Amino acid sequence: MNSPSCATVVLSAGLGTRMRSAKPKAMHEVGGLPMVNHVLRAVAPLSPERTVVVVGPDMPDLERAVAPAQTAIQHDRQGTADAVKAARAALDGYAGHNATVFVVYGDSPFLKAETLQRMLDARDEGAAVVVLGFRAQDPTGYGRLIQDAGGDLTAIVEEREATPDEKAITFCNSGVMAIEAARLFTWIDRVGNDNAKGEYYLTDLVAICREDGGRCAAIEAPEAELQGVDSKSDLAAAEDQYQQSCRRAALDAGVTLRDPSTVWFSFDTRIAPGAEIGRNVVFAPGVTVEEGAVIKDFCHLEGAIVRQGAEVGPFARLRPGTEIGGGARIGNFVEVKNAVFGEGAKANHLSYIGDASVGAKANIGAGTITCNYDGYLKSRTEIGAGAFIGSNSSLVAPVSIGDGAIVGAGSTVTHDVDQDAIAVARGQQVAKDGAAVKFREGRAAQKAKQKAEK
Repeated sequence: MNSPSCATVVLSAGLGTRMRSAKPKAMHEVGGLPMVNHVLRAVAPLSPERTVVVVGPDMPDLERAVAPAQTAIQHDRQGTADAVKAARAALDGYAGHNATVFVVYGDSPFLKAETLQRMLDARDEGAAVVVLGFRAQDPTGYGRLIQDAGGDLTAIVEEREATPDEKAITFCNSGVMAIEAARLFTWIDRVGNDNAKGEYYLTDLVAICREDGGRCAAIEAPEAELQGVDSKSDLAAAEDQYQQSCRRAALDAGVTLRDPSTVWFSFDTRIAPGAEIGRNVVFAPGVTVEEGAVIKDFCHLEGAIVRQGAEVGPFARLRPGTEIGGGARIGNFVEVKNAVFGEGAKANHLSYIGDASVGAKANIGAGTITCNYDGYLKSRTEIGAGAFIGSNSSLVAPVSIGDGAIVGAGSTVTHDVDQDAIAVARGQQVAKDGAAVKFREGRAAQKAKQKAEK
C-alpha cells in the first residue's frame, strides 16, 4: 500500500481475567495464530516506520511472539491512554509531516489493512483524530459516536452518560484510532482520570483535539471485522467466524470440500484450486496442498507439503517437515514426520516413517516403522527408488536401503542394503509336529485344576 508515514501501537497488556487462563489474552490463538499476530499482519501492508506492542509485566511469551516488533511495558494498567503513554519512549522523535500513530488492540484478530488505509486517507484529508466505528446490532455497553451534519465526529459518549436519543444511536466506538503523531503525547498528557474507575481513557482525545481546533472523523467498518475477544466464549465465536471465512475462500477458489463445516484451517493454509478435501480434516499451521491432491477423511496435517496429484488418508497424520511427492500415496493410519516421499511412492497402511527419505515408486508395506530415535539422537533412514519394504519391518536408523532393493516381511534391518539386493533379517522358523495338541491339553488341565481349587 502507498501510505503516508505511520507508526503503530498495539495494546496487548490485558490479562484477560475473564478468559480464566494464565496465558495473556492477546496470546490466545485464532486459526493457529495468536490474536496479536493477526493484528500485526493486518498492519504490515501499511509499512509502519515503528511498531510498538504494549505488554504487561512478566509476559515473555508475548514478547517473543511479536518479535521483531518492539515492546513497551504498561506497569499499572490504568486505562488505554496510560497504555499508549507506555509507548512514549519507543516513539520518541517520531513526528514527521502528517505522520500518524495508529492505536489498535491485540485482541481484535479480524482487523483489515484496507480499513486502516481508509483511516490514513481520512488523516491525509485533514482529520487530526480518526476513530473507527461500527453499526452494532446491539449497541448496549458501547460508546456512541456522535457526528455533526457534515459527518465530522464531535464526541464519544459512553452509554452511562448518554441521553435516550444518544442511546438510540447504533454507530459505536471500536477503540481503534489514528492520531496526529506530532500532538499525540501532548494531548495524552492532558487526559484526566476523573471517572468511576480512576483510569485514563484514550477516547478523551476527541474532546481535547476539538478544544485545540482540530477536526475529528469517524470511519465505519463491519461489526464482524471489529469483533474483540474477552472470554473463552468470545474466542470460540471468533474461531468459528474465522473458519467460516476460510471455508468460503477455499470454495470460491475452486477447492472441493466434501463437508465444509468439518474442515479446519490455519492462518497460513495454502490449498490450490482443484484439490479435494474430505470430511473431518484439520490443517494445523504450515500446510500446502497442490492442485489435484486428495486429502481423505479424518486426516491431520501440520508443517507438510502435499504435491500435485498425491493422495493422503483416510486417517493419516503428516507432521512437520513432511513432503509427499506428486502422485504418492499415504494411506490409513500412516504417520509421517520430517520425511520426503518421492513421486509415486506408497505407504498404504499402518506405518510410521520418520526422519527419512523414500525414493520414487518405493513401496512401504503395512506395519513398517523407521526406528529413528535411540533415546538421545534422531537418525535418518534412506530408502531408494523402487525399493520394496515388506510388511512389519523395522528399519533401525541410520540405515540405507538401495534402489530396487527388497526387504523381506518381518525383518529388522540394522545394516545398509545394497541396490537390488534382498535382505531378510528375522529368526529361523521352527515347527514341532503335534506340539500344539500337547500345549492345549496341558493348559486345559491346569485351568481345570485352578477352577477346582476355588
